[in-house]
Amino acid sequence: MNSFREKLYKWIFTVLAFSCLAFLLGIVIVLVKESLPIFGAMSIFKFLFGTHWYPTYDPPEFGIFPLILASFWVTIGAMFVAIPLGIGTALYVHELAGDKQKAVLKPLVEILAAIPSIVFGFFGMVVIAPFIQNLLHIPTGLCAFTASLVLGIMAIPTISSIAEDALSFVPNSFKEASYALGANRWQTLTRVVIPAAGSGISTSIILGMSRIVGETMTVLMVSGGAAVIPKSFFEPVRPMTSTIAAEMGEAVMGSTHYNALFAIGLILFLITLVFNIVAEIISKKYRVKLGLDR
Repeated sequence: MNSFREKLYKWIFTVLAFSCLAFLLGIVIVLVKESLPIFGAMSIFKFLFGTHWYPTYDPPEFGIFPLILASFWVTIGAMFVAIPLGIGTALYVHELAGDKQKAVLKPLVEILAAIPSIVFGFFGMVVIAPFIQNLLHIPTGLCAFTASLVLGIMAIPTISSIAEDALSFVPNSFKEASYALGANRWQTLTRVVIPAAGSGISTSIILGMSRIVGETMTVLMVSGGAAVIPKSFFEPVRPMTSTIAAEMGEAVMGSTHYNALFAIGLILFLITLVFNIVAEIISKKYRVKLGLDR
């Protein structure tokens, strides 16, 4: 009887595990199937590096280079906000904060992660954008800088949580050995603890980037929505995700515009896939370096 139950549980968990792969495969098939017609109508090079996105013009233009640049600018700007604050929060919570401070800070970070993205978008549009507009005397506060700031704040919980978990897995013997050799707390933190947790910290940064690249509603609300090549952080932009969200409801099913939006989705999928592969490579590299890989 026990043998039968073990086999039953094994098959159930096997089916559940492979169902995830089935869903992933289904998503990839749909993306590729719906994207292919656009590459029959125009070359991949023209699609990727065309400088104009005018799907309603006659003839329409489907160059997504301005959208790619907008996503790149917003992501880079957001990482300048998220990495210092996220890693700094993780280091403080794990290494410096007392028990009472941890009891307050960790729930606050988790609450920040639980806030819906549309709420961040409302906050950015109503509070941050007007403040930046008045502070910097620019035509509009809905720009790449505002989107970077809001997305950076959104990514802090992801980076902080994973980095803090990585720091907690560093053996106490590493720190004790460092102190025994005469190192102070700062030297131990920067030369022992952080390098030992480098795998998890690097992974947290890359997953934070994935979160930023894939965010939709927030950038749709605070980036300005201008599908043009940005010349500065203080100009309106339209990243790839917000383009899909804004135009998919108006695109005629099966049209070239419809296929172009699916192609953007395919590119986003490939970008996030690359991020996750890089995160796994870095994680494995550190595990092998530290002798933790089995």
